[in-house]
Amino acid sequence: MQKREIKEMSYIESVDIRQGTKSTPRYSNGNTLPLTQLPFGMASFVPQTNGGNGNWFYYPEDRCLEGVRLTHQPSPWIGDYGTFVFQPQMGTPCLNANQRWSGYRPEQAVLRPDYLSFDFLRSRCQLELTPTERGAAVKLNFRQPENCWLSFFSVSGENSWRWDADQNRLVMKTTSHNVLDNPIDFKMYAVVQFEPGAVESAKILAGHSDGSLMQSDSLAEADGSFHLPIKKAETEFQLAISYISEEQAICNLRQESGSFAQRKQIATDSWEERLSRISVETETEKQKKTFYTCLYRTFLFPHKAYELDENGNAVHYSPCDGKIRPGVRYTDNGFWDTFRTVYPLFAVIARKEYAEMLEGFINDYRDSGWLPRWLSLGEVNCMPSTLIDAVIADAAVKGIVSSDLLEIGLEGMLKHANQPAPDPRDGRHGVVSYLKHGYVPCDEQRESVNLTLDAAYGDFCIAQVAEVLNRPELAEEYRVRAKNYRNLFDSVTGFMRPRDSKGELRPDFSPFGWGRDYTEGGPWQTSFFVPHDVEGLAELHGGKEALLKKLDELFATPPLYEVGGYGFEIHEMSEMAAVDFGQCAISNQPSFHIPYLYAMLGEDEKANFWIKKICDELFTSEPDGLPGDEDNGTMAAWYVFSCLGLYPFCPGKPEYIRSRMLVKSARINGKDWDSAKVPSVIPFDALPIML
Repeated sequence: MQKREIKEMSYIESVDIRQGTKSTPRYSNGNTLPLTQLPFGMASFVPQTNGGNGNWFYYPEDRCLEGVRLTHQPSPWIGDYGTFVFQPQMGTPCLNANQRWSGYRPEQAVLRPDYLSFDFLRSRCQLELTPTERGAAVKLNFRQPENCWLSFFSVSGENSWRWDADQNRLVMKTTSHNVLDNPIDFKMYAVVQFEPGAVESAKILAGHSDGSLMQSDSLAEADGSFHLPIKKAETEFQLAISYISEEQAICNLRQESGSFAQRKQIATDSWEERLSRISVETETEKQKKTFYTCLYRTFLFPHKAYELDENGNAVHYSPCDGKIRPGVRYTDNGFWDTFRTVYPLFAVIARKEYAEMLEGFINDYRDSGWLPRWLSLGEVNCMPSTLIDAVIADAAVKGIVSSDLLEIGLEGMLKHANQPAPDPRDGRHGVVSYLKHGYVPCDEQRESVNLTLDAAYGDFCIAQVAEVLNRPELAEEYRVRAKNYRNLFDSVTGFMRPRDSKGELRPDFSPFGWGRDYTEGGPWQTSFFVPHDVEGLAELHGGKEALLKKLDELFATPPLYEVGGYGFEIHEMSEMAAVDFGQCAISNQPSFHIPYLYAMLGEDEKANFWIKKICDELFTSEPDGLPGDEDNGTMAAWYVFSCLGLYPFCPGKPEYIRSRMLVKSARINGKDWDSAKVPSVIPFDALPIML
């Protein structure tokens, strides 16, 4: 009876897409957006409540609404691209962003992964939207069907709008992209298709960037906004986007055609299938909502960035040179974060998708000559290191990638492990110094401790891939290099400390100092990152008991911090200090593995205590329900793993570490799962893997 009830439940009803949205630049409860999109879809949609707040353009407690925004934003710290806003209006269309907003009742709005609906009170219009792979289907219902408009607004970049009266179609082109990126010749094309008679072409209003608004004929063009007079009280339209051409956008529209009801059913079915891959019975309704909301977040990123041509072949725009190339592509993903939890979760429940994503990342290497580090449309210079190494290695040891593709991936890994990149967005920073000294000196490169530890772990990942490809000599060479983390260990303080190019430790050391030599943390948060060699780390400390003592000290030390190399307080400091988990800053990725280090050292009960405490006290499905930046599914996947009682302590090894399951029962990929019935270190093949 219990299994039947789990099977028949509607998973999507337990998802609150507002989770983590109650955030500001100074304090993150997730820094998320309430995204309505298909799993890994190319187009996402979100209500924009205040575009004047920059990348924080949605806030759950706002009671004003500026429209629906097409967005690709992976993080407010990165920015958006290929974006515009549409809004129903009544009377004379208003162009001023500070004046055109409408009141709405957020408590009456419906925001789901597959559907959103809200009432624009000013224009007396209900808007409904359901996502497609590369666009959306939309319904408008004006309660006073006189002088009604649908307005489209540019957000940034160079824009053009054109009405095609013969096809009842609006065509848009924009160059908008985030400030951290420099894609070559990027343009996003959008087509908006109406049914015949829905728009009164002769009364179209064209808005221009100089603030003027003028009536034009059916050939109206604009560069700032576009306003369509809607003749029918109830109107449906469909939109599709392309990074390739207007013709490809029309092709995408044709591939996703169908009524609103049909498209909504497809979206619902797609989400139900993904969410049903893990069925849990929980202790409370709150826990169930938190679990499935987090699981939803793991299926949002990376975004598809490829399209299917008229013959059904995958093609993509390449931001490194502006060319259109064959093959799949994915974007909007930071590997410094996602390697830790997202891809190890995909290895269990989304293997087919994982394989295609990896093919796309390796296509970036084919296109640009470098494996990606942080993708948002194109490569951005955000976060250190080349931790795609772990994504490739994890796929290799878990049988997800073909040997032919793996050979190309290894070629890219060896390149960035041994050659400096001419562009700072690419490759390992400090690679020449690392090869010379066995560490990155602090007088030659900032964030030198993290760069050294990440490089040593990356070398381990290269060794794992070489082993899979039956290249034992290469594997041994990089296993030796993977020991380079030892070069920064200070036995006096028990921390990983920066050294200069002469081998001298930096003298002005504080265990609470953030930044400078460390990334988004300090010595406490960074010094335990040796996931590939816990035994070696324990040896440096003087044995397992000494390392356990240091770990106890970490949790017992108050959450003190010094602004250090940053010179000001960053939000991660504020979030660590807001809760008392000692120096375990679970609000950020470098601390994710720390509670599980207890389990790796045989102290299961201490691991279970801290994991349960973190999950119970810091995670909910609410708008303030995350302890820090969610980061493309990373934090959400941490919670999912923790509830299931397993964790990928070292991506690149075909194993997971066990903890106590926090849900009452679980089925993974249709198979019963109980962490109490597996060994402490769980071989990957012992998991209920999706075939």
